[in-house]
Amino acid sequence: MKWGRTVTVIGCHVGGEDNHVIVGGVLPPPGATMFEKKRYLETQADELRRWLLLEPRGKPALCVNLVTPSTRPDCDVGLIIMESTDYPPMSGSNTICTVTVLLETGMLPMREPVTTITLDTPAGPVPVEARCRDGKVERVQFTNVPCFVTHLGAKLDVEGLGQIAVDVAYGGAFFAIVDAPSLGFSVEPKEARDLVTLGNRIVAAAKQQLTASHPENPDIQGVTFAELAMPFAGPDTVSRNAVIVAPGRIDRSPCGTGTSARLAVLHARGQLGAGQGFVHESIIGSRFDATIAAEVKVGGRPGIVPTIAGQAWITGVFQHGVDPSDPFRHGFTLPDMWFA
Repeated sequence: MKWGRTVTVIGCHVGGEDNHVIVGGVLPPPGATMFEKKRYLETQADELRRWLLLEPRGKPALCVNLVTPSTRPDCDVGLIIMESTDYPPMSGSNTICTVTVLLETGMLPMREPVTTITLDTPAGPVPVEARCRDGKVERVQFTNVPCFVTHLGAKLDVEGLGQIAVDVAYGGAFFAIVDAPSLGFSVEPKEARDLVTLGNRIVAAAKQQLTASHPENPDIQGVTFAELAMPFAGPDTVSRNAVIVAPGRIDRSPCGTGTSARLAVLHARGQLGAGQGFVHESIIGSRFDATIAAEVKVGGRPGIVPTIAGQAWITGVFQHGVDPSDPFRHGFTLPDMWFA
């Protein structure tokens, strides 16, 4: 064995979503803020993401997280999220998995019954409460960055569908949220392939036709995800959704940032107020508890601060190596799985 590099990763999933955490072999990227560190990886050091997430080591349904020292005195640790095609500013499922790995491996001290930490993310500080017992993290609840709506009932021309109505909201990234039954879906596993095909078309149309920009960080812009949601029946009820993730798959979890975006829409429509919430369910039946913790202003517009909670499980320990003679050491994709 002749490896030019070795990276150690802890495998973890929340609600079926595979979110691994790098625990060795990678130095922190340069940058004065976590957003600058994220941009450095995107623009000058993307080979790490490609190496770990593309084939033959990775797969489309995988995310990898890099933890670093915090850039802020009010945070405990920094977090950069790497997905199959990009670096989202924030991710709820990755937050839950990363906190679970940090505490269960002893990278951060676990305090029972509740450990409180604050993550330094490219989207901003994210306070976390982890409920712990006998060395196990049984529940992670995070308070997301402020979320807000940019469009309600916007008309969108989508290939193969014609004109549909979408809501666009920020939950750590921008989501185009669509009523699933209006398009003939009930968000069941047998619909997964068709949901992905349609969701990719919705994202492509939204990127072209709808302007979405964060008022406090203009570098966060454009719709990244489509979210097809079942009807909302009121506070404390269960509602199912499917978030379509590039390059062409469904988030196996209910999606923390997607849930946050939906909370913002429900608040804007007067269906949920501060202190109220609901249970968000994924296409495979996994669930997150979601609540509006507070009402706020974001760049002068109405917004909310959500809390999202779920549980993650460690799945394994992996050591990835790269042989300098490996012709696929930089990773590759094929359109049979990595849909454009």
